[in-house]
Amino acid sequence: GEFDYSGSQAIKALKEEGLEVILINPNIASVQTNTPEMGGVPVDGDPKSDVDEAMGADKVYLLPVTAEYVEEVIKREKPDSVILSMGGQTGLNCGVELEKTGILAKYGVQVLGTPVDVIEATEDRGIFSDKLNEINERIAPSFAVDTVEAAIEAATKIGYPCMLRAAFALGGLGSGIMPD
Repeated sequence: GEFDYSGSQAIKALKEEGLEVILINPNIASVQTNTPEMGGVPVDGDPKSDVDEAMGADKVYLLPVTAEYVEEVIKREKPDSVILSMGGQTGLNCGVELEKTGILAKYGVQVLGTPVDVIEATEDRGIFSDKLNEINERIAPSFAVDTVEAAIEAATKIGYPCMLRAAFALGGLGSGIMPD
């Protein structure tokens, strides 16, 4: 999917800059984990090509992306930095936990790319709304509710028609328009 593609492109860009890349990915069927050492095919299809060396991560850990496993890899590999924004929701959640628990600071690991506070601001609808209001950006009114009664009350305040969006649902599943 899109995370596999973006992650693969990030690995390629980092390798082109001469950086060592260590990948943690539990998906053995991912393009990101398709390194020559794991039987992967070089991008140009030539097994004798040097292209494969610039494409794959230097080391791949086929492990769950959880704070516990990532900390073990950090202890072992001693990276100076990490990119959180190429691992989808799992990578983001794990990175926020590593930051909040002090694991990144403990090992002197800096976050490259999107900072953790920005990840948190975009993940929390309340914080995100506050940030947009700070710069006078117009946004649709919204409420977070957890009962049908609260949803009806919120819809009455907003006015109909309303968009109902279920939290933690993939692809908008459970969302819809409430005409009245």
